[in-house]
Amino acid sequence: MSLKTKLKVIPLGGLGEIGKNMTVVEYGEDIIVIDCGVSFPEDEMLGIDLVIPDITYLQKNKEKIRAIVLTHGHEDHIGALPYVLKQINVPVYGTKLTLGLVKYKLEEHRIDFTSLHTVKAKDIVKFDSLQVEFIKTSHSIADSVALAIHTPVGTIVHTSDFKVDFTPIDGQVIDLARFASLGEQGVLALFADSTNAERPGYTMSEKTVGATFDNMFEDANGRIIIASFASNIHRIQQVIDAAAKYNRKLCVSGRSMVNVVNVASELGYLNMHENILVDIDRISDYPDNRVVVLTTGSQGEPMSALARMAASEHRKLDIKPDDLVIISATAIPGNEKLISKIVNQLYKKGANVIYEGLMDTHVSGHACQEELKLIHTLVKPKYFIPVHGEYRHLKQHARLAESLGMPRENIFIPELGNVIELTSESCSINSSVVAGRVLVDGLGIGDVGSIVLRDRKHLSQDGLMVVVITMSRDNFNIIAGPDIISRGFVYVRESEGLMDDAKEVVKRVLEECEQKNMTDWSNIKFNIRDALRDFLYERTKRKPMILPVIMEI
Repeated sequence: MSLKTKLKVIPLGGLGEIGKNMTVVEYGEDIIVIDCGVSFPEDEMLGIDLVIPDITYLQKNKEKIRAIVLTHGHEDHIGALPYVLKQINVPVYGTKLTLGLVKYKLEEHRIDFTSLHTVKAKDIVKFDSLQVEFIKTSHSIADSVALAIHTPVGTIVHTSDFKVDFTPIDGQVIDLARFASLGEQGVLALFADSTNAERPGYTMSEKTVGATFDNMFEDANGRIIIASFASNIHRIQQVIDAAAKYNRKLCVSGRSMVNVVNVASELGYLNMHENILVDIDRISDYPDNRVVVLTTGSQGEPMSALARMAASEHRKLDIKPDDLVIISATAIPGNEKLISKIVNQLYKKGANVIYEGLMDTHVSGHACQEELKLIHTLVKPKYFIPVHGEYRHLKQHARLAESLGMPRENIFIPELGNVIELTSESCSINSSVVAGRVLVDGLGIGDVGSIVLRDRKHLSQDGLMVVVITMSRDNFNIIAGPDIISRGFVYVRESEGLMDDAKEVVKRVLEECEQKNMTDWSNIKFNIRDALRDFLYERTKRKPMILPVIMEI
């Protein structure tokens, strides 16, 4: 293949946002996809379950795709796989724990046709003109890796999510030596995690949380209930170790937490002390001071196990006075109100609640400024592209790179869909492909768009009014109605006067239509909707959705 062929890197997710990570690397007739994640719906996405990347570009070029390569097992990096693989069936490469979590996810979606390939740090996998090298990193989940992608025009390094932890729980330290070695050989471009680019200093080691747990376990006299991210294997291990040290039994609650604990234990990523785990049905067999409950719900999710405990809706567990509840996670932007609501409910039940800001019950899995500087200094890239973060994070990371001596013209902040074209001597953004978000609602993928969301928002704010009329097909006479049904607008029994006046407005419109010899039902419905909207706004200053229904006999 000609060396004049340009390397293309196309972000389809993870830029200008948190989550939904997906990046395309393309050279000639070969494409590999880095990660395949989801993000969670924003407040205005009413009824939406998940948001996944738009893969229109991949569908158009599916014959070129050699593999999907995964960096770690967080939902924002693997969650979209079941939806994408149904449309593009390609091999998937990842570390043992990552694929263990992927297998469970694919089984849930009844996908058994995908080829999964287990790799480990230092492995190199060749895909025709592209070679992918896996480099050990530290993160808030075990078995995370960065990628060095060796191409005919040069090597690019993609850090994915990482931090520099010199005392990791599993003893697997980030391979800084390999980053330095790549830097000495020459790196064309660095794509690096920007999530904590605004934070000075270093991210604390995960072991600091273990020390906090130790102190709290020592002082606790009742049950201890800990809510954390299910995927944080190292955090779970520290809960297990503290429970064993203080002779407490461990109970796991919440579907995703149970699944992750089972997968991680089977694969050897959790050191489960003998006889420490007890079924939730047997928790009452032990005194409160010998029980620890590990649960989901650290983000205040309404249907999570912790939320159901706080609302006395959990079938097996209820919050007791003097329970110690530890929320061992930081709030994902947008979840602050949900968490605050849960904390208030827990306090009302008499629990002692420890959450973010009170103690060191959580540390980030992302590198702060000094760690980012270290990676930049070791890798010494010719070009730099910040990834994984909102625009402010990307901008701050770009400034940090510039402060280290990177020429401003060698730093690029792309948008989703931008095609970053690289040669051994140049980097530019000259074109774009289709990119964005696809909304998942139940079993529907992409069938909810901006119009449907607009209607849902309208319904949620002002409600619905349905006008039902039965008319004669022959002479235009009203046989029945108009009947008015209101949902979310006013309570009909307490607004009979308003409803009667609304019916009169409809009758008046029908009389005017008859005088004009109007027989097109769609025009009649339009006139009814128009007149009712004006009338209701004048009387109530509200604009419900109005649906006229005309039945003819």
